[in-house]
Order: sequence, then structure tokens, then C-alpha cells
Amino acid sequence: MNMLDKIILDKKREVALKKSIIPTTQLETSVLFNERTYSMSKLLKNSLSGIISEHKRRSPSKLEINNAHTVEEVVVGYQNAGACGISVLTDGKYFGGSLDDLLLAKSSVTIPLLRKEFIVDEYQIIEAKAHGADTILLIAAVLTREEIKQLSELAQSLALEVLLEVHNREELEKAIMPSLDMIGVNNRNLKTFEVSLDYSKELATLIPDNFVKVSESGISTIEAVKELQKYGYQGFLMGEHFMKTNNPGATAKEFINTITNGRH
Repeated sequence: MNMLDKIILDKKREVALKKSIIPTTQLETSVLFNERTYSMSKLLKNSLSGIISEHKRRSPSKLEINNAHTVEEVVVGYQNAGACGISVLTDGKYFGGSLDDLLLAKSSVTIPLLRKEFIVDEYQIIEAKAHGADTILLIAAVLTREEIKQLSELAQSLALEVLLEVHNREELEKAIMPSLDMIGVNNRNLKTFEVSLDYSKELATLIPDNFVKVSESGISTIEAVKELQKYGYQGFLMGEHFMKTNNPGATAKEFINTITNGRH
């Protein structure tokens, strides 16, 4: 069993336990459930940098990335840096995140928040809305076409945007449908953890232009962003590059300033 299969197995058990304790009716009474959401896709379309920065403590491939900063310090730093959105890891077992991180981020910033999670059940989308998410992530590798349709349509009915993550042509062709807002190409193979920007380049022309194109993972240089922009990418999800520094917000600010100033 590869790492992705293991994560999904654990996630299904976790969701089943949560559903037995907290019903969706309780989640729907959350103060945040009827709050307006912010559009990440619109910000990306109008941005010179397109940076989506990430709050991430650790990962299965790198056991510790950054435990030194509070969620508030990191996300406020990202907003001040000019990020278009913030990805917040909410998986506990493998990434050290939680839904509390999403709540803390929501109370600290006004830019769009992506719940970065392994979503396998409608329950998690209602949970995302109740904890302040503006966008959810769906991973094509672990969902059928019917599941992607069902989950994305529910998300959009709750005014949440959908970022669908693909890694190869087969996943992309399986998943293209009107209920998506953004299509992200993960440059990291979730089964082997090997990283290459060639995945984004190879799939760029296959993604219809009515979706915002996002390149995810393995992006750490200005040159990489500039090169991917030539392929039509408007969003760049960067996790570890900022988080592994002593001051993620300041590092993001310098990175974003260099991109935007270089574009004029």
C-alpha cells in the first residue's frame, strides 16, 4: 500500500468517527456557515504574481517543516505579503494540521482560504464551510468522476470554490466538468513523492481556458513561476518554500515583490 492509499484509508475512518459524534445539522449552525466567501479564482485572474501561500507544519516526506510560528503570525504575514490566497492544511495525522488552524486563519485575514485536505465525503465540505473555508481541494487520484461531480456541486451550492488537483492526463480527462473553478496540476507524484515541473508543462494545453490553471508543489524560484506563466498558469501553490524559513511572511513578501516588480 502506497502512502496516498494509507492516508485515504485513515481519512475514511476519521470521517466516519466524526460523523457519529457531530452531525451536519450541528455544523450548519456555525456562525461562519452563512458568512460570505471570497473568490480565489478572481484574485488569481487579476494578479501579477498568483501566489497561494501555505500554512503547513509537516508532511509525510519531511517530518517537520515549521512548528515555531502561530497560525496568526504566518497567515497575517502572507496577507501583508500580497498573497492571493492561503492554503491551510487541516489533516492531523500526516501534516500536523487541524480545523482549528482554519478557524484561526479565518479570524486573522480577509483573503481567500483553501481547506487543504483529503476530501472523501460530503461531510468534509460542510465542515469546511462551517470553519471558514472559501475554497476546497478535490484530488482526482482518489475520487471517481461521479464523486467529483457530487462533491463539487455541493461545494458550489454552498458558495465555495473548487480547486481540482490532477497529476496526469487520465485524471484530467476524467475530471473536467462545469462545477470546477480551478484546475491544479500537482508537480509531486503523491505515490512516489518525486517532483517535476514537467507535469504542469505537459498538461497545460489540455486544461480548457475557462478554468484558472494552478501549478502546485515543487515551485521554489522566481524563474519557475515566470516559466509556468508562459504556459498559461495564473496560480502557484507554494507550501514548503515559505514555511521552512524563519519568517514565512517576509520571505513571501520578497518573493512576490520580485515577481510583480519584474513584470513591469
